[in-house]
Amino acid sequence: MTESNQHRGPRILLGVTGGIAAYKSPELVRLLRERGADVQVVMTGSARQFVSAATFQAVSAHRVRGDLWDAEAEAAMGHIELARWADLVLIAPATAHCMGSLANGLAGDLLTTLCLVTEAPVILAPAMNHSMWGNTAVQANRQLLEQRGIRVIGPGVGDQACGETGPGRMLEPADIVRAVFEEPAVLASESLRGLRTVITAGPTREPIDPVRYITNRSSGKMGFALAAAAQQAGADVVLVTGPVALQTPAGVDRVDVETAQQMYDAVHGLIGETDLFIACAAVSDYRPQSPSESKIKRSSKDINLELTKSQDTLASVATLDGGPFTVGFAAETNDVIEHARQKLESKGLDMIAANKVGPDCGFDQETNSLNVLWRGGEAQLEQTTKGVLARRLIELIAQRYRETTVSGNSSSQAG
Repeated sequence: MTESNQHRGPRILLGVTGGIAAYKSPELVRLLRERGADVQVVMTGSARQFVSAATFQAVSAHRVRGDLWDAEAEAAMGHIELARWADLVLIAPATAHCMGSLANGLAGDLLTTLCLVTEAPVILAPAMNHSMWGNTAVQANRQLLEQRGIRVIGPGVGDQACGETGPGRMLEPADIVRAVFEEPAVLASESLRGLRTVITAGPTREPIDPVRYITNRSSGKMGFALAAAAQQAGADVVLVTGPVALQTPAGVDRVDVETAQQMYDAVHGLIGETDLFIACAAVSDYRPQSPSESKIKRSSKDINLELTKSQDTLASVATLDGGPFTVGFAAETNDVIEHARQKLESKGLDMIAANKVGPDCGFDQETNSLNVLWRGGEAQLEQTTKGVLARRLIELIAQRYRETTVSGNSSSQAG
């Protein structure tokens, strides 16, 4: 893997499972490499019954892996290294057995183990008999995998090796390559490459006195997941975060703040050269007007706390002349989409991601779902882990950013 460290293209881990369509996979490797990808191949034992490892080694210029018990590779935890190396895991062909293993979290071989370990996007190109593809269990596995953020492309419809006709053919290699490179932002290493991105995360704390403060239940997990996903997508990421107990994602610069005013100042100190701003932090809308300089002592009398509005970091960035593409968040307890659309319009945002929050959803949870809105469109991102959800949202943001940039350039040229 030493030569791949200097490779500038996307790094694709191609999994090949035991279906007759495996004979097409060497051509897939060739086409991926023509597009600049660095490809490593992992084969299951069944796949080796259809195509030899020597063929894949010749077309990929890498040693082919397939044995979870490879003493030489696993001495250095090779499966972990491979999982971290990949920008994308592509399985073509993906058999019904492979899909069932992934749906149930099984790690019976090197390929399925890699899929459980990797943080890269995973794409499956199924190939099987049409009756098998239509089986209720297979379709249930497909739906479950898609809900978890795994993308399924195909299968195609046509003649099959068994002599029958129907849906189940693996897509042709050229079609798979087109889906990988040309459909919305599936390559983590490509979608935000070179874009300077500022992301806010976590809560803010507004002091009442030196020991008490107003805050909220935000854990910061979604914002940190977005920072990691954006960095993996090639962005130059600065994360401005309120007080949280989370580790900084690898490759991300971090700025720690405490109050809403500090967050406002930090963001505006960074925003001048920024291409993309994602405001995921739960910033306090109000702060105590006159915090006490000493601890307020308990007494028999009630006290009144006067609050004043905090500066609106999100709205101020969205209204900057020539400012960045701006994405806001809306955490709502009711009428989620209606309130989010109002916020999209009133603050002049490019996009907004909205979710419901309450005692059992949103804050302090490991999973979440989002309704994403923009002028003229919307998308629903189903309930899944915040890491997977962040990658899906980053893909959507990247797509909208490119469309907006292309549209803006076209308008400028036309003028």
